[in-house]
Amino acid sequence: MDFKTGLEALGICLNEFQLKQFMRYYALLVEWNSFMNLTAITEYDEVCTKHFLDSLSLCKALDCTRELTVIDVGTGAGFPGIPLKIAFPNLSITLLDSLGKRVNFLKEVIGALGLEGIEAIHGRAEDYAKPNMLREQFDVCVSRAVANLSSLSEYCIPYVKVGGLFISYKSEKLAEEKAAAEHAVSLLGGEFLEQVEFFLPNSDIYRNLVVIKKGKCTPKKYPRKAGVPTKEPL
Repeated sequence: MDFKTGLEALGICLNEFQLKQFMRYYALLVEWNSFMNLTAITEYDEVCTKHFLDSLSLCKALDCTRELTVIDVGTGAGFPGIPLKIAFPNLSITLLDSLGKRVNFLKEVIGALGLEGIEAIHGRAEDYAKPNMLREQFDVCVSRAVANLSSLSEYCIPYVKVGGLFISYKSEKLAEEKAAAEHAVSLLGGEFLEQVEFFLPNSDIYRNLVVIKKGKCTPKKYPRKAGVPTKEPL
């Protein structure tokens, strides 16, 4: 599938410079992936669909043309944060990942693409959510990380300002997972706003975006110590 066609299906129009930035990003991803584990998906068309377009599908649930502060928790190889920054330069983005080597890659990409208003931070989600760090600093928190919604909410909701959003990218239908996360989301100060279901452009790949609105401050005891939210979901 042609990348431009996919962009059009999402209602996104990029200029030549932005398209070149995506191509440079792809080249760096494949180059670095040859000596470290960034992604199992390396074929060009697949990267365009499953990483680039998937990341940009956030526009189905959020007006990405606004001036917003966004944190991408557990960003890995930069998804969704870097594609969002390329397509929507108006977004101010923080990429957070717990692996130093991946953060080095992200910094290399940011420099090579000449991106501004974006930073990559090496650290655990539990640590940077502390009051004197990045707690409740962002309009939006996004994550494509693979974790159940209860655990993910504990990692992510503390970063969101009251009135802001946590949006989780999911690849499966999750009625049970969502029901199981109701208690955690409420405890953390959030409430389910909507679930946007769709197929990635020109494919049969199902995706959904779970949108949680933060109505009140997250109690100080959350998130709990490193590893606990995953081992013992709320």
